[in-house]
This record gives sequence, C-alpha cells and structure tokens, in this order.
Amino acid sequence: MKRNAINRLKAVLAEQGKTNKWLAEKLCKNETTISRWCTNEIQPSMENLITIASLLEVDVRELINSTKTTK
Repeated sequence: MKRNAINRLKAVLAEQGKTNKWLAEKLCKNETTISRWCTNEIQPSMENLITIASLLEVDVRELINSTKTTK
C-alpha cells in the first residue's frame, strides 16, 4: 500500500543541500527519526515542524503537502 506523502521534508532538505544528519544534529534527534519523517513513515509534531521551518528559513506551509485539490 502506498503511503500518502504528508510532508515535504525530504524535498525541502534536498532543495537546500541539507542532509538528514544535519537536521538530526540541529534538533538533537536520532537520524532514524529524521529518516522516518522524510519517508512519511511517521510525522513530526507541529512543534518540530515549526522548529524545522525556522532552521531552514522557510514558511512551515512549505513543509506540508497541500490537501486541496485543483478542479
């Protein structure tokens, strides 16, 4: 079964040339946790998303895929 990609963390990290390891160090989290966020296996909390957005200097909305469909 295919997982819905809820967050865009992997894409935004790649766009900025940042690694999972870099983010793990900044957040004092395990690299496995960051990897699971990037593959949408689990989702970071809103608090973590806000912190990540600040670290990457992006709007938090850039880290989340839109649920709105276009007609």
